[in-house]
Amino acid sequence: MNESEAILACRQWVEEVVVGLNLCPFAAQPMGQGRVRFHATPADQLETIYQSFLQELDQINRLDEAEVETALFIIPRGLEQFSDYLELLTLAEEVIAEAGLEGLFQLASFHPDYRFEGATADDPANYTNRSPYPMIHVIREAPLSRALESYPNPEQIPQRNVQLLRDMGIERVQAQLAHCLVGEED
Repeated sequence: MNESEAILACRQWVEEVVVGLNLCPFAAQPMGQGRVRFHATPADQLETIYQSFLQELDQINRLDEAEVETALFIIPRGLEQFSDYLELLTLAEEVIAEAGLEGLFQLASFHPDYRFEGATADDPANYTNRSPYPMIHVIREAPLSRALESYPNPEQIPQRNVQLLRDMGIERVQAQLAHCLVGEED
């Protein structure tokens, strides 16, 4: 899988799953306005992936919010194991704090094998954070805060998503994710 194919799969996942199922009610607007940046790193080792993330974070920080509201840093190779991905996520969270970017950016995590603590591997709830490839979502806090202010009961979003995916069932959510990977048309 090359970087452009990974970007296409992740873009399809955002459009069909995240926006299509309204898992994130704040995603449709920036997607529709072209303010979501998709970047897939060619790196395939933890250290080089981390260096690539630092470069991408710097690039995002330099861009105006009107140009890029949110960004997905996609890792097509090298972090297939969820535990390895969590190591990168820890480093990424540390650099946000150390660089004084807390309050400007926050991170969300997505991985093909994402598993909530205490959840079984086949719990459809895990699919709220399962994506075609490992990725780190870099979110600008200012537009998110504005969106949260105008959204009724945002604290209920995670529970709503878990219930929706459990109601859909494991086979359907697995098929939806697989569809994004192969790019098949319905």
